[in-house]
Amino acid sequence: MGGDSLLERWFAAGDEGDLDAFDDFLHPDVLVHAPMGLSTEGPDAEKAVWRDALRAMPDIRHDLQEVISLGSTIAARAVVTGTLQGDFAGISANGKSFQIDQGLFAHVREDKIVEAWEIADTASLLRQLGALPE
Repeated sequence: MGGDSLLERWFAAGDEGDLDAFDDFLHPDVLVHAPMGLSTEGPDAEKAVWRDALRAMPDIRHDLQEVISLGSTIAARAVVTGTLQGDFAGISANGKSFQIDQGLFAHVREDKIVEAWEIADTASLLRQLGALPE
């Protein structure tokens, strides 16, 4: 399995709600560092965050623009879109849509992601969702 396809396949499965597929992409010891208090330890915790995200934003999509793989490290740039239809990460449902940039970095061990970092433009997200003033 190519390293660069792991990120693409993980996020595509998440966007489609195929959370069981995460076991194919995430190492049992995976650590995911994410903004807004959404960091997780282990595949089950990451599935729970995605489950909550999909409930709140059923139309969420991660469009990976570029993916670069060097050895056991993967980097990607993504555009994330969605509509907040339910409460998520301390933000109340309001029906507002968003589009933000996201950087993704991952380390691969045993053909699975063992540690990942999600770096998102959270200030823009909060402004678009009305949680921060313009």
